[in-house]
Amino acid sequence: MDALQTKVEPLQKIASEKSVAEKISGSEILLRSLVAENVDTIFGYPGGAIMPVYDALYHYADKINHILVRHEQGAIHAAQGFARVSGKVGVALATSGPGATNLITGLADALIDSTPVVCVTGQVFAHLLGTDAFQETDVVNTTIPVTKWNVQVTEAKDIAPAIARAFYIARTGRPGPVLVDITKNAQNEIIDAPQYKKCEGIRTYKPKPVLQPTQIEDAAQLINSARKPYILAGQGIILSGATKELIAFSEKTGIPVACTLLGLGGFPTNHPNYVGYLGMHGNYGPNVLTNECDVLIGIGMRFDDRVTGNVSKYAKQAKVIHIDIDKAEINKIIQTTVAVHADAKEALTALVEKCNGAKHTDWLQKFKALNEIENEKIIQKEFHPTGALMMGEVIHHLSGLTKGEAVIVTDVGQHQMTTSRYYEYKNPRTSITSGGAGTMGFSLPAAIGAKYGAASKQVVAVIGDGGFQMTLQELGTIMQYKIPVKILILNNNFLGMVRQWQELFHEKRYSFTEMQNPDFVKIASAYNIPAKKVDSRVNLVDALREMLASDGPYFLEAVVGKEDNVFPMVPAGASVSDVLLEAPNKINK
Repeated sequence: MDALQTKVEPLQKIASEKSVAEKISGSEILLRSLVAENVDTIFGYPGGAIMPVYDALYHYADKINHILVRHEQGAIHAAQGFARVSGKVGVALATSGPGATNLITGLADALIDSTPVVCVTGQVFAHLLGTDAFQETDVVNTTIPVTKWNVQVTEAKDIAPAIARAFYIARTGRPGPVLVDITKNAQNEIIDAPQYKKCEGIRTYKPKPVLQPTQIEDAAQLINSARKPYILAGQGIILSGATKELIAFSEKTGIPVACTLLGLGGFPTNHPNYVGYLGMHGNYGPNVLTNECDVLIGIGMRFDDRVTGNVSKYAKQAKVIHIDIDKAEINKIIQTTVAVHADAKEALTALVEKCNGAKHTDWLQKFKALNEIENEKIIQKEFHPTGALMMGEVIHHLSGLTKGEAVIVTDVGQHQMTTSRYYEYKNPRTSITSGGAGTMGFSLPAAIGAKYGAASKQVVAVIGDGGFQMTLQELGTIMQYKIPVKILILNNNFLGMVRQWQELFHEKRYSFTEMQNPDFVKIASAYNIPAKKVDSRVNLVDALREMLASDGPYFLEAVVGKEDNVFPMVPAGASVSDVLLEAPNKINK
């Protein structure tokens, strides 16, 4: 009897211990939730209101790699770069007040460019909300216009459900940014450890529309009867993973394909059906022939003003098919003949089955003929110039040396348009840029995130001298973590894009666009980053090779012509068919 009692008592003790729930803080609940969502890298900056999370993070070094940026804007741009190149949700962490408001530019950028990021911000204690406490800002109401969804959490029990919902909303449907604001008391509160449940659906949110066969039938009928069909491929191709489906669709139907700025890489530039880059500084043929096609097929793109020019003169002769996962984009700017509210990959898969095989040789030849004119008047002069280095030749050599397979992260301005024109992207998720918002300062931190999202790929940040100086402090992040990002500055000592407009449309009144720049090489060297300056054509290719061959980070400044312009150009308010190949005063002569 005594022996039996001895055996039973330990078993009862074990059962009793198992029945006692584990107690953990709200901060640890947050971190466990992130781990459950397979987050292994976050970008952040600590502060008072988020300090409990950072205290808990101290013990998660083996599970979560935290990258300390130098500014909260750097954190969210890095999260964007990570998300864009990897297809995963990027994560940024910031404190309350100015820490949270420093995320707003990146949130706006991520919303318009459909980038899935989750930002977690600390907030003052719940009992202090609304009292103008130190570093208190109403971040929820402040960020409503620039987030897909946001929420404030004031109790620890609500942290895990909020994170689960945040990740689900950020990555599904048309992706976008989400913000979760957590009060300090919720971070500190000790409760029973919850069992994390991933969100698999929200009753009032239907992210993926059901493909309608009648819409596909109607679209196929238009395509099969078209004589001059034309595909405009946007970022929706990349987000839905539809590159192979688009290639198959174009090859079967013989339809030429042009890519938007954010769609670059979604269709390989070396494909015979690829006709170029769309937009204000896009290729000549793709712009002009928009107003000659008979069926225009927009896939995963917004018909924004940089693509359409003057909407009243845009593709009036064409029947329009618009395929988009976001119903709000359909008929918002361009009225459609057939609207296909669907995921791009599903729609293209169905269209391949329904559309007839065809060839449009003469139509494709029209694009090639116009692009030959552009090649003669513009491209060859930029690839083989005399005098100062030109942006076009720098990017042309970069593209050749990397075989079009590097991840290229651009900022905003002339260098961005030049890179979009001349870098020959072969693969999706290799062109990372700020599109709709046009955020100067995007490139350097986004390149940091891109390198963490695609560690095995060569990552090159191509930046203008103006945009670089907006976030150059992130060189400190690169130095601290020895991130092997290559930084290529195209320095013309001007805010180049604004200067171009001032030259062409404001009689060369260069009002506050000329820049007296510091010694960029010395700045990079101060951050222990190998750096070089090249201003000679003779040394350009060798300098690019040295940059690309470097094992760690490398900084290369290329000094380019001060008053070089980017052409073609569709002037603001003009029709896409009125694209300029040179400055208006030269045309008038």
